[in-house]
Amino acid sequence: MSEQQGQPTLTTQHRTTRKAVVAAAIGNATEWYDFGVYSYLAVTIGLVFYPSQSSGVQLIATFTTFAAAFLVRPLGGMFFGPLGDRIGRKRVLAATMLLMAVSTFAIGLIPSAASIGIAAPILLLVARMLQGFSTGGEYGGATTFIAEYAPDRRRGFLASWLEFGTVSGYVGGAGIVTVMTLLLGTDTMHDWGWRIPFLLALPLGAIGLYLRVKLEETPVFNENTDGFAKDEEGERRKGQFRETIVGQWRAIVLCIGLVMVFNVNNYMVTAYMPTYLEAVLGYSSTLALVVTLGAMVFMLLTVTLFGFASDHVGRRPVLMSGCVLGIVLSLPAFWLLQQGSLWAASLGVLALAVTLVHFSGAGPAALPAFFPTKVRYGALAISFNVSVALFGGTTPLVSESLVQATGNLYSPAWLVMAASAVGLVVVWRMRESAGQPLPGAPAIPVPERRPGASGGPPSPRESGESLPGEWNGNVRRLPTEN
Repeated sequence: MSEQQGQPTLTTQHRTTRKAVVAAAIGNATEWYDFGVYSYLAVTIGLVFYPSQSSGVQLIATFTTFAAAFLVRPLGGMFFGPLGDRIGRKRVLAATMLLMAVSTFAIGLIPSAASIGIAAPILLLVARMLQGFSTGGEYGGATTFIAEYAPDRRRGFLASWLEFGTVSGYVGGAGIVTVMTLLLGTDTMHDWGWRIPFLLALPLGAIGLYLRVKLEETPVFNENTDGFAKDEEGERRKGQFRETIVGQWRAIVLCIGLVMVFNVNNYMVTAYMPTYLEAVLGYSSTLALVVTLGAMVFMLLTVTLFGFASDHVGRRPVLMSGCVLGIVLSLPAFWLLQQGSLWAASLGVLALAVTLVHFSGAGPAALPAFFPTKVRYGALAISFNVSVALFGGTTPLVSESLVQATGNLYSPAWLVMAASAVGLVVVWRMRESAGQPLPGAPAIPVPERRPGASGGPPSPRESGESLPGEWNGNVRRLPTEN
């Protein structure tokens, strides 16, 4: 396996890379299972925890609690991100998985406001903030983990499986709510049925935790000798915060802008759309759930194709296309939603999903490439969560507030269009990263099967020629050609 212009190269086991992608995606699916459940139960949560308010105020209160979790995400990013650059990605991702599962499970145990009064919404807020704190270290860590395992030429495709996990978790949560609503009926769901999807988070989280604990640390982190892990004397190296924030401020600004357009589109479809269809446009709750779920299934089937495309045509063309579609399709999509028929509503949500899947496919590989290895987890976690807190998690709240304040049913479309315009500027300024090593990392070719490993036929090199360099766990560093 040749070197690129004398650059050091790492090669990893094919099976280990596959396990890393699966574990990160499943963990992310568990996290986003909660968001699917919460979004699809927004109306029910409003009735249970804010029963004395009008329906409009209930939705505002529910989405305010939803947004509050995002406001603490930067704190989680500032805590877990730099920690992941010091002690490793694997250990921090296991901790975030555990905290998310426990806090989601706790929501299912909170008594209603009819039983304990004002304490109920307060406890809901506390649980949501714990979720937000854990999530602050989740997505940035998961994208970093996959990116640092993925070969350079396949990073877009492999990283897009993280969003496959995201959509799977959302579809799983939304699907459970939809099926339970059909089987139990609305009254039973309002009474006690809403608790079951939250309670299921604990066993799901246990599976994700097990998979993450079994993983090995990323080869890029293990090989990095310029990071902020403790030195040979066990002393913590200085200057991490300055290097993470001040040293990366230009990349952080671009990352915040890209995450903004990604997440405004994301939360418009995943978090706000069921409520917009039901509470604003008057569709039945079942139809609203099914239409949005159909769009999520479409994304599930196509997201890795867009990741694959970003490896071959580049991240920037795929992201640029998503921004243009966000500007062009938003108003027609919301016009279709207002036509009152199942097919028109389905096409409207599908149009928004087509825009979103461009970012879901190319974004997970593009974001880690903004930052060097020694601060990648921290800088990405902080910039990602600052952007999500300001622009992503507030999307349902801002959209609903604009609709109620102006009476204009197209208000959410203008929000998507404004974010997409910002995204055009960001994509124009960012560098192309497809096929390139991550900043500060060795090149990673397509992984090979380790000699003697079971499963599948041996590679050509296993059957004859041997590569120089010794294996260290699941990693082999190849010597640099001078």
